[in-house]
Amino acid sequence: MGWPDCGMVNVGWRSSLRFLLLCCLCCLLTVSCSRSTPNAAAPSRTSRIVLGTAAPTVSTLDPADAYSIFSGNLLYNLGDRLYSYKLGTSELQPQLATALPKVSADGLTYTIPLRQGVVFHDGTKFDAKAMEFSLQRFINNGGSPAFLLSDLVKSIQATGEYELTIQLKKPFAAFPSLLAFSGLCPVSPKAYEIKEGSFKPDTIISTGPYKLVKYGTDQIRLDTFEQYWGTKPVNQGIDIQFFSSSANLFNAFRTGAIDLAYQNLAVDQIRTLQEGATAQKWQAIAQAGSSIDYVTINLKSPPLDKLAVRQAIAAMMDRPLLEERVFRGQIQPLYSLIPATLNMKDPVFQAYGDGNATKARELLTQAGYSETKPLKVEFWYRSNVVNDQWAALTLKALIKKRLGNLMQLDLKSIESTTAYKNLDKGVYPMFLLDWTPDFLDADNYIQPFMECSKGSVKTGCEAGSSFLQGSFYYSDRANQLIDQSRKELNPDIRKQLFTELQALLGQDVPFIPLWQSKDYLFAQKWIQGASLQITQKVPFWTLQK
Repeated sequence: MGWPDCGMVNVGWRSSLRFLLLCCLCCLLTVSCSRSTPNAAAPSRTSRIVLGTAAPTVSTLDPADAYSIFSGNLLYNLGDRLYSYKLGTSELQPQLATALPKVSADGLTYTIPLRQGVVFHDGTKFDAKAMEFSLQRFINNGGSPAFLLSDLVKSIQATGEYELTIQLKKPFAAFPSLLAFSGLCPVSPKAYEIKEGSFKPDTIISTGPYKLVKYGTDQIRLDTFEQYWGTKPVNQGIDIQFFSSSANLFNAFRTGAIDLAYQNLAVDQIRTLQEGATAQKWQAIAQAGSSIDYVTINLKSPPLDKLAVRQAIAAMMDRPLLEERVFRGQIQPLYSLIPATLNMKDPVFQAYGDGNATKARELLTQAGYSETKPLKVEFWYRSNVVNDQWAALTLKALIKKRLGNLMQLDLKSIESTTAYKNLDKGVYPMFLLDWTPDFLDADNYIQPFMECSKGSVKTGCEAGSSFLQGSFYYSDRANQLIDQSRKELNPDIRKQLFTELQALLGQDVPFIPLWQSKDYLFAQKWIQGASLQITQKVPFWTLQK
């Protein structure tokens, strides 16, 4: 009787063992499956990269019409230009060109040797005729950025199979830097036409390391271009995911649903992600950006027509306070219109100090103001830019605290589209604005502000850059220096000219520089090769899991 019992026990033990082994196998399979699913701890096994952004949806990828920061990022990876910047630097280097241009003695003719063995995404051969076609199309189709070339270029001609000759209307020493603009990439002559208003917003056929395979309102997909002439991408492709809000982008990155997050995160969200990077949850890449924020001052609007008033306002601007209170360290104080990342900068506004109530009080007293006869001036900002509102409120509170009733800011706001339409009408005494350059050169931080093509000391600027900025600043000396700087090819002499221009800026105060942007790119721990350039570009081809 015992053996049967022992036999029964033996059968039960074997069944239990099989059940236990089956449970272990199921657990192992469950863990294995969970590891292959994207989450905050581990990536998908695909080598495609997913980049999320809360930037506005790209409305066009046509190089002749695209003129937004994020579309520039895409064109940077979908096309090549004659010149580009060495990664991690502001050093210009040939890309589709094989050398820097040969410039004529009068500074008007640029002869550029071109690279051989390059093909477009549709298999068409790249040569000087194709480059001539593309630049002519950029000008003649009349897109948003067409003025960049049309204002400067007299003629473009293929003077050899792989030689391009460009003649300018007037000398422009920064022309090679302009040729690095993202939209100046070539397009296939077989796929495009030169015709005013003719654009292809949902496609691009260029020569870059990636080709477009899907264009949608919420997603753009790029595949690697197998016939690319240069260094091949180390990933299989990039998926761009557009999020309707910064909160959605923030949450998608924190949960590991995307590999990278770039553009339009809020200040607090950036700070939280920085803290996560410190805790080694992911990577945070920060870079001094190319965008600047400044106050434009209407010199035709009393009492801002008085130099002492403008200088007093400049003395009260407290950049470190804005950096700490409003931006939590996510900006860099700026003391010239030329940012600190360029060697031409001269921080002339440091002479005024930050929140310098003593200097401001002295200047206002000299100008005839007092507690009983205070300076009152409107300070405008864009209502749709939250950070501008906080900056304006912070400056108003600071001035009230340190100067009492002596200086009073009357804050007013308006939506940015309306503001830009009315700047040149002279309706705003002071306006807090930002500027992103078209190309990385000191000229693009000075000429678009201080140049005046028509005007006088008596009438102020009646046409030109300072007119469009709503400052109406006129200086014959500034015009002369800008003209000289555009003709001068010697970098040392150019730097001297820009030093004098910045001295005029600090002396006359038609604008008050406040801060330089910082750009942020967040990458998961499993991503390698993530970087951010000072041109606000993200090179996709270096990204890998």
